[in-house]
Amino acid sequence: MAIRAAATSAPTARSSSALSLPPPISSSSSYSSAQLSFGRAKSTTRPRTTVGCAISCTMTREAAAVTSTEKDDSDPALWSRPDSFGRFGKFGGKYVPETLMYALTELESAFNSVKNDPDFQASKLCISAVKAELGGILKDYVGRETPLYFAERLTDHYRRPNGEGPHIYLKREDLNHTGAHKINNAIGQVLLAKRLGKKRIIAETGAGQHGVATATVCARFGLECIIYMGAQDMERQSLNVFRMRLLGAEVRGVHSGTATLKDATSEAIRDWVTNVESTHYILGSVAGPHPYPMMVREFHKVIGEETRRQAMEKWGGKPDILVACVGGGSNAMGLFEDFVKDKDVRLIGVEAAGLGLDSGKHAATLTKGEVGVLHGAMSYLLQDDDGQIIEPHSISAGLDYPGVGPEHSFLKEKGRAEYYCVTDEEALEAFKRVSRLEGIIPALETSHALAYLEKLCPTLPDKTKVVLNCSGRGDKDVQTAIKYLKV
Repeated sequence: MAIRAAATSAPTARSSSALSLPPPISSSSSYSSAQLSFGRAKSTTRPRTTVGCAISCTMTREAAAVTSTEKDDSDPALWSRPDSFGRFGKFGGKYVPETLMYALTELESAFNSVKNDPDFQASKLCISAVKAELGGILKDYVGRETPLYFAERLTDHYRRPNGEGPHIYLKREDLNHTGAHKINNAIGQVLLAKRLGKKRIIAETGAGQHGVATATVCARFGLECIIYMGAQDMERQSLNVFRMRLLGAEVRGVHSGTATLKDATSEAIRDWVTNVESTHYILGSVAGPHPYPMMVREFHKVIGEETRRQAMEKWGGKPDILVACVGGGSNAMGLFEDFVKDKDVRLIGVEAAGLGLDSGKHAATLTKGEVGVLHGAMSYLLQDDDGQIIEPHSISAGLDYPGVGPEHSFLKEKGRAEYYCVTDEEALEAFKRVSRLEGIIPALETSHALAYLEKLCPTLPDKTKVVLNCSGRGDKDVQTAIKYLKV
């Protein structure tokens, strides 16, 4: 029986207690439909008015999945990431209009059918598998595997007067074709789209790296490509806008809201709702409704798998600490995934503190956010007392997002990963420092992770092995940096 809730009321429970939310979706069971506001919903004990249009969201009645089902809550090996409902603990799920349910179910089925197909494995990088469809493209077109580079001068920079200090290694995702990790996911998803018979591809982008990667793979496979990008981001990432158009993509500027990544994502979802039969949405991060957080992670986990093998070759063991920047969180989950079960390996994500946490101008979602629903999934969000999204700020367009992937929220609550934040000023200093010490110009996103080394390294024992994901190169950010740096 269809259940409808009035669009003007959405009482739920506070994020600090058990969430009295409708049970999540399962593609394998019967469901009923309920009305939810599109885009966002805050966890709060009091009824409030929801702003925005009401659209249907499909869910099952099985109440099993809002709470964790792990038998041993302390053992990551037993965690469901995600469970059969697409949830990471209480996070994730599918808060979407009914028109998208079939597309999401179809996408999940297609992904599951190829995940264990030896001819479609991103992680099969041995010689016997380089001819496999995805593995071959990643090797010959993208340029994998990427090096694990010992940053000798950066290591010397953090050496203490007694000669001790950590060893810093950079996982060089910036050396991929298109200059960032984003191409891993774009290749995987476009191959899925081909299997589903979709001829039209849409994507959102903030810094432009995901947009460039999507435009690249669409050019490679001859598919129509439309990229949604906030007008503000188009201005500060004009080089990437030109690259996308050069590759044949149509770049549609989004002027609503804050004209940044959040609004580009919302516009892409609206397009998908309208054109779902012919269109595949290549979502660029581990955010959005299930199966995207899981699927994007799986296409990026090659980063961590290579890191494990390369570390064994270089020093005969695992890294002690993994560090990555976090906006939506795809590069971090790609690095972290293969090590989540290794409790002796620290996982550190670095968010954007913008002008400072007390300024209100930041994008530190995991540090200052509360639980709510945005873009089809439950996670931590930057929101006000009425559940309205607070405008984020970061000098980095790729971190300028008010949400975060649900698995990061899960890892935070479990205490498995640590999350810290870095200001614009600190990121710019790291941008300059690494350029001069290593001859590597990092993306401003990556610069946030590099900046956190200033706080982390003085606390570490001698010869601690730190691997930092150099998720993108900084050519795209030079025009932004010119405005702030004197060189």
